This record gives sequence, C-alpha cells and structure tokens, in this order.
Amino acid sequence: MHILKLENVEKTYKLGDVRLKVLNGIDLAIKKGERIAVMGPSGSGKSTVLHIAGCLDRPTKGRVFVDNKDVSKLGDSDLARIRREKVGFVFQFFYLVPSLTSLGNVMLPMIFSGRQNKERAVKLLKGVGLPERMEHLPSQLSGGERQRVAIARAMANEPDIIMADEPTGNLDSKSGKEVIDYLLKLNKEKGITLIIVTHDKNIASCANRIIYLKDGKIIKEERKKKK
Repeated sequence: MHILKLENVEKTYKLGDVRLKVLNGIDLAIKKGERIAVMGPSGSGKSTVLHIAGCLDRPTKGRVFVDNKDVSKLGDSDLARIRREKVGFVFQFFYLVPSLTSLGNVMLPMIFSGRQNKERAVKLLKGVGLPERMEHLPSQLSGGERQRVAIARAMANEPDIIMADEPTGNLDSKSGKEVIDYLLKLNKEKGITLIIVTHDKNIASCANRIIYLKDGKIIKEERKKKK
C-alpha cells in the first residue's frame, strides 16, 4: 500500500508578471515504512516536493494522495488536520518557539490537536537523549540539541511519516550523525516512513530509495535493499 503518492504534480509560482515553474510532472509513489532520500542541485524542486507531499502547499496541477485519499483539493482546515495527524516535519532551521522550553515545544502540536499529554512529551525528550534539557529554552541548547527537540516535536502526534528538509544542514558532523541515527531508528523500530531532502551523499546512502531531481523533474532513481 502506498502511504503517499504524487501524480503528474506541477507547481508554478507567480512573481509579479513572471511565472516560475518549479515542478514539472512529478510522479512518485512511496510505501509505508520506506526510507527515501531526495537529492538534486539547489533550485531543483526538492523542498517544494516535500512541502506538497506534506500538505504544506498545493500543486498547481496534478494530484496528491495520502493513505489513498486525494488531498489535492482539500481546504485549509482539512489539510491542517492531515498535517497534525499524519506528518511530522523536521527542518534545517529548527523553528522552535524561542519563549517555550523543550518540553513546551514538544507539547505544542499536542495542544493544537487537543491531545495534550505531558507524559508522552517527557518520554519523547528522554528518547532523543535530552532528559536534563526539558526546562531549557532553545537559546540554552546547542544546535544538535535543538534539532533533537525538533524531532521529538515531530513525533508528538505519532505521525506515520516524517519529512526532514536538510535536517543536518546547520549541525556539525557529530551532531548530524546523532540526528540521522535517531531518524533511522524511528524508521526501523516504529515503521515510520522517512523522507529526507539532503545534499549529503552519506545521508542519502542510508535510504533504500534515492530520488534525483533536476529542473523540477525526477531524472533518476536508485533502489537499495532494506538494511
């Protein structure tokens, strides 16, 4: 069963009188539990694919399916519900709320979904190795620690899919490895589908499929045996 599917997806942005086509006919089907790496040069459309697949943006043309349901034409509230229930996001720049502690940041998605659970938030922070950092503000954390808080937050509502956009881009190599190792652990132990946008070939080598984009098109795909 495909947990996520893009059919002939196009995306065009209007910049004044100029139209910029970022995606040009993307077809991509992802099964539950897969590890996908998306690679390509800057401007190839990697982040746009992630944003459309994760219901953060809509395609200009084509269809997007989540759990076999066409979500392409859904309204904002329905898309927000899918994001809350199905997808966890991890970004390069963390996007933690500066005024909230680690615990507060992890609990935030639960509050929005009406499923506040402090015990689960504590467990998630312990799971990412931050039992002593729960009451710290983001400004009191290292880059690696902030990203681990972001991963715990992404897991808050028990998503089926985690989408990570250059999750190690602002980290040193040691912290980056810790973050990737934890994402891989979630994939292997919990069966969470993992989609990572990355420039790093070492990170991509951990995936069982690597999708290469150029000029808004998929130009190549590599498949590997599951590790």
